[in-house]
Amino acid sequence: MSKEENTYYKDRPSFGRKGPSKLRQQFNRGMTYFLVIVACILVYFAMLRVTAISDTVLKILSILKPVLYGCGIAYLLNPIVRTVDAYLVPVLEKHMKKEKAKTVSRCAGVILALVVLITIVTTLINMLIPELITSIRNLIFTLPAQINQLVKQMNHIQLDDSTMTTMLKNAMNEASTSLQNWMRTDLLNKVNEVMTHLTVGLYTLVMELFHAVIGVIVSVYILFGKETFINQSKKATYAIFPTERANLLIHIAVKTNEIFGGFIIGKIIDSIIIGILCFIGTSLLNMPYAMLVSVIVGVTNVIPFFGPYIGAIPSAVLIALADPMKGVYFLIFILLLQQFDGNILGPKILGNSTGLSAFWVIVSILLGGGLFGILGMLFGVPAFAVIYYIVKLFLDNQLEKKKLPTESECYNGDSYVDNDGTYFQKKDNMTENEEQKTEENKKEKEE
Repeated sequence: MSKEENTYYKDRPSFGRKGPSKLRQQFNRGMTYFLVIVACILVYFAMLRVTAISDTVLKILSILKPVLYGCGIAYLLNPIVRTVDAYLVPVLEKHMKKEKAKTVSRCAGVILALVVLITIVTTLINMLIPELITSIRNLIFTLPAQINQLVKQMNHIQLDDSTMTTMLKNAMNEASTSLQNWMRTDLLNKVNEVMTHLTVGLYTLVMELFHAVIGVIVSVYILFGKETFINQSKKATYAIFPTERANLLIHIAVKTNEIFGGFIIGKIIDSIIIGILCFIGTSLLNMPYAMLVSVIVGVTNVIPFFGPYIGAIPSAVLIALADPMKGVYFLIFILLLQQFDGNILGPKILGNSTGLSAFWVIVSILLGGGLFGILGMLFGVPAFAVIYYIVKLFLDNQLEKKKLPTESECYNGDSYVDNDGTYFQKKDNMTENEEQKTEENKKEKEE
C-alpha cells in the first residue's frame, strides 16, 4: 500500500472528479453563491481592520518565532537524519526488533545532525568574528590614507589637459575631501547614535540567540516525530477534502518539498564550496580581507543569478582600497569562479531542481526581492517554481480533457486546432496534414 501511495503522489494526478447528480449540482451552486457573499463580507470587514489584523498576526509570529526557527532548522537537518535512517535501520534490524531499530537509528541521526550543526556554527564563529573585528578595525584606521593614496595615484596618471580630465580630477579631490570630513564629523555622530541604541540592540541579539537555542530544541522534537506530523496532516486532508482534491493537495505538497528541498539544500552546499574556493584563491593571490571577502561571496552566492554580483562588487571595492590592481585581479578571479559555478558545479549539485528557464528565474528574483527583500530573492525562485508547476499541471489536465497534446512544442506556428477540437500539424511544405491526427483522437471523435 505504501509503495502504491508513493507512486501515486509522485505521478501527476488529474484535476476534477466524477460529476455529481443534478440535485447535488443545484445545492452546490447555491452554497457557492452563499459562500461568495459571506467571503465578500468578511473581506470587507477585514479591510477595515487590516492594521489590527496585521498587528495580531505579527504578534503571533513573534511569539511562535522559536517554533518557526525549529521548523527551519529541522528542515535543514532532515537530510542528515534521513540518510542515517536509510543506512542504519537495515543493519540494526538484523540484531534487534524493527521498532527498536528505528528508535536507535533516529537517535543516532538526530545526534549526528546536532553535532554537524554545532560544529558548523562554532567553526564559523571562531573563523569569522576575529577576522571581522580585525578587518573593520584596519578599515577604519587605514581607509583615509588609502583614499588619499588612490587620489594621488590618479593625479599622477599622465592624461591630456582636456576639460573632462580636469573635471574628473576635481571631482575626485572633492569626493575625497568630503568623505574624510564626513568620517571626522558625521561618522562620529552616527557612532554616538549607535552607541546609545547599543543596549536595545544587545537585548535584541540576546533574544534572537535565545529563540535560536529554543528552536534547536524544538527541531529535535520535530525530527523525532516528523512521521507523526506527516500522518496527522495527511489524515486531516482526507477528512476535510474530497478524495480527488486531497490527493491533488498531497501531490502538490510532495512536489513543493521536492522543489524547496532540492533547491535550498543544493544552494547551501554550492555556496559553501564557492566560499571555500574563494578563500583558497584569495589566499594564494595574497589579497587582503581574504576571510571576510570569502564569507561575503559565499553568503551572497545563495541568491541565484544576482548573488555573485551583489557579493563581488563591494568586495572588489574593499580590496581595491588597499591595492587597486588586486581589486582588478579579484574581479577576474570571481568572474572565472562564477563561470565554474554556473557551468560545472551548480548544474552538478542543483540539476534542474526548479524546472524554470533563466527568464522566469530573473522574474521570480526581481518580484520576490521587491516584495520581501533578501529573503524574497532567496525563496522567490522555489516559490515561483511551485506556482509554475501548479499552473502547468492545471493546463495539462485541461488539454488532456480536450484530447489535445500537452507539449508546448506542438503549438508552434505550423499547428492549429479546428472548431471541432481536432489538432492539426502542417508539413514542411505548409500543406495541411490530416494524417497526423492520432488514432486515439479519431476513435474518441467517432465515439
